[in-house]
Amino acid sequence: MNNAFKSADILIPNKNTDMYKWSVIACDQYTSEPEYWKETENIVGDSPSALNLILPEIYLESDNVDERIENIHSAMDEYLEKNIFDEYKNALVYVERIQNNGILRQGIVGKIDLEEYNYEKGSTSQVRATEATVIERIPPRVKIRKNASLELPHIMILIDDENKNIIEPLADMSKSMQKLYDFELMQNGGKIRGYLIPEDVQNNIFGMLDTLGEYNHGLKDVPELLYAMGDGNHSLATAKEYYESLKRENPEKDFSNHPARYALAEIVNLHSPALQFEAIHRIVTDIDTEKLLTDMNDFLEITDNPSGQSFSYITADTEKTVYIGKPCSNLTVGSLQTFLDKWLKENGGKIDYIHGTDTLKSLVANKGGIGFILPDMNKNQLFPTVIKDGALPRKTFSMGHAEDKRFYIECRKIK
Repeated sequence: MNNAFKSADILIPNKNTDMYKWSVIACDQYTSEPEYWKETENIVGDSPSALNLILPEIYLESDNVDERIENIHSAMDEYLEKNIFDEYKNALVYVERIQNNGILRQGIVGKIDLEEYNYEKGSTSQVRATEATVIERIPPRVKIRKNASLELPHIMILIDDENKNIIEPLADMSKSMQKLYDFELMQNGGKIRGYLIPEDVQNNIFGMLDTLGEYNHGLKDVPELLYAMGDGNHSLATAKEYYESLKRENPEKDFSNHPARYALAEIVNLHSPALQFEAIHRIVTDIDTEKLLTDMNDFLEITDNPSGQSFSYITADTEKTVYIGKPCSNLTVGSLQTFLDKWLKENGGKIDYIHGTDTLKSLVANKGGIGFILPDMNKNQLFPTVIKDGALPRKTFSMGHAEDKRFYIECRKIK
């Protein structure tokens, strides 16, 4: 079996780098809170930082986005020329993240073989998307990756290891491993430690990963699912699209060992106590709120009678829980998103996806519009649902609060 998860040549900033300033949160966080990113810029200052190697999504539609991308490529080249990294060949990194709430999240950083990944619904590949991939979001990211000399992952991929045989035992082994970093993360991100996993332990990990799909969640006559996307689906989809475009443009070239065939990622056990699946809420602005509510009531046959799928909506002066009389998906989020996608296409307006009800309520109070509070999803249903039904509706769930998302640390050369 060609397991999709492999060791990688991993770059980590050397001891002369201030890791507190180097490591910043995933680019797809705080997309409605520019003050977070301004504070990050203030903290970083002129120091070497992953901030200079990423494009926070809050700036994706800014007028100077092309200039920002050029600056990213220049910064990558500069950091390589200045030798700010130590390189670890054929490495796996064991990561211990102490979240802001004090709970430990464990993971392993390596690379994913993009030949074993397909984000399309109905895919039977080892690595699959857990939610719908928005194709329109990929080209701007490909533009960044196309001329990039480095990649930084905020990709987190889930394994379903209910017996906790693979990642969790590394905690006791870490005492004898080489420590690569140990520092506090900025802006309430908690703390993080990383260790170099020895070769013999790597081999044991790969052997156990190969056996994970054998029971296949009690489902018969369906392809094994070993790796389910947790966070960073569009980043992995971007890496896939760039790799496929290289193959299309160079049909005579051998890509079997090309660096673009792989993407750096962290695998985490679905059953980690640190992974709490939380709903991702919605805010819709620049719209006629009364018209949206009227059309929503008609489309979903909204009722006040407690039954079936339910959600709450909030406006500047209203908060109300309602029930869907005519669901069009097995999940509440799917029914609501189907309506919102159709309505926004016909009527215009902006939608954003928000972590945390308090943040949502604050945004509605400040920006107006309407917010939708959605129910949480049971994480134990993730693998069976993806196997049986394909990807879930986009932005169905989030693994924890925004400040607990993956921070950038490790890099890999992709040229």
